[in-house]
Amino acid sequence: MQNEGTSKPQKQKTSKAERRAIQEAQRAAKAAAKEAGGVKPSASSGGAVPALKQGKVAKPSSQRKDGPQVTAPVTSSEKKVVDRLPEKDRKKDVPHPRMQFDDKHRVEKAKRRAVVNQSEARSRVELFRHLPQYIRGTQLPDLESKFFQLDPIHPSVYKVGLQYLSGDISGGNARCIAMLLAFKEAIKDYSTPPEKALVRDLTAKIGSYVSFFIECRPLSISMGNAIKFLKSRIAKLPHTLSESEAKSSLQSDIDRFINEKIVIADKVIVRHAVTKIRDGDVLLTYGSSSVVEMIFLYALELGKHFRVVVVDSRPKLDGQALLCRLVAKGLNCTYTHINAISYIMHEVTRVFLGASSVLSNGTVYSRVGTACVAMAAHAFQVPVLVCCEAYKFHERVQLDSICSNELGDPDVISKVPGWKDLNHLDNWADNENLQLLNLTYDATPSDYVSMIITDYGMLPPTSVPVLVREYRREHLWI
Repeated sequence: MQNEGTSKPQKQKTSKAERRAIQEAQRAAKAAAKEAGGVKPSASSGGAVPALKQGKVAKPSSQRKDGPQVTAPVTSSEKKVVDRLPEKDRKKDVPHPRMQFDDKHRVEKAKRRAVVNQSEARSRVELFRHLPQYIRGTQLPDLESKFFQLDPIHPSVYKVGLQYLSGDISGGNARCIAMLLAFKEAIKDYSTPPEKALVRDLTAKIGSYVSFFIECRPLSISMGNAIKFLKSRIAKLPHTLSESEAKSSLQSDIDRFINEKIVIADKVIVRHAVTKIRDGDVLLTYGSSSVVEMIFLYALELGKHFRVVVVDSRPKLDGQALLCRLVAKGLNCTYTHINAISYIMHEVTRVFLGASSVLSNGTVYSRVGTACVAMAAHAFQVPVLVCCEAYKFHERVQLDSICSNELGDPDVISKVPGWKDLNHLDNWADNENLQLLNLTYDATPSDYVSMIITDYGMLPPTSVPVLVREYRREHLWI
């Protein structure tokens, strides 16, 4: 046993006194460096410093006999530096964490910076306290009174923000196009301040405009992707370009994005989706989707005979406007509310739905009620086709509608249009035991989606991660 343990004493070549001397030399070198104003000790300084150098060199040389291995830590550190660079780039790709409105300190800090004066609702739903819940009706008059006081905000950005707040602009594509056109006007009128770089200052300007839009209404996922695209284009501007050339380049990038990713993409989706419509079909849609409306009208132009069932729900009742437009074009339509979905579904042959976004796990993020329609169709074995542009796809994974959502005005669900006598909930905010919840979006699991029709083709929900990966690689947005 004693012969087998001879490997232990071989490691202890330095005595305790020698190790203590090395530590004392290191302390003396640190003290000398502090007195010299932070100058690193050199071998020519003499005294305890050479002892430190010798101690540092002697220790690895006694343990490692080959000379080239002494430089191994340097090469490994260089490899670490090389590995860290992509990590820094990846950190830029990671979206900022969402504002948690149940954190009082962060909420107070955000209020001091806010342009829109908002007061929190008294009767807040406990499960959704992490989402903003404000009293509606006070923001718009306050913001209109500040028109001449908001110097940093461009007038076009201010105008679009007011339209978001009042609800004049709704729908994923319409909101995204309005935002990009406002950015285009702001870039056109932009001039670089003295002693500042265009790339940094313009990126900060766009960030302030985005913060203003968020105060007016939370951004949709498609708007976030468009903002990342614009910021990536600003960051990649060559330094050799003049200010006018850089501005014209960014404006053309915005026009190309709107044309290719929204306008042409919708036309491609229509060409793909119309092949799934046959004579005698009964097609069901929920709410109002611009691309689904284009599909129905194009199929009518091709001479196909079919019937449309428009399913709607309170409080927005967007399907009524879609119904009027389809009937005006000569389509045979049926209108019903979502509470009759199980009654009407036995007549339906296909379901066409729009989407606010498609997440990486195949979950469809769309107007609240979409999941109910998709599950009803799945129960009746009716195929569900979701039409969504590729720029709305996102790498986020979401399993429910709680962690990330948007809360609408709770007052609108307490009133029934056309029934003035139903005023039982007029003073609901004074009741501490009553909270009203008006969700804007819901998440439809991929199990209830048969096919997703995009401008890249028709694919099953399980292929969404591939499309997200290839789309990121092609466009290098994020």
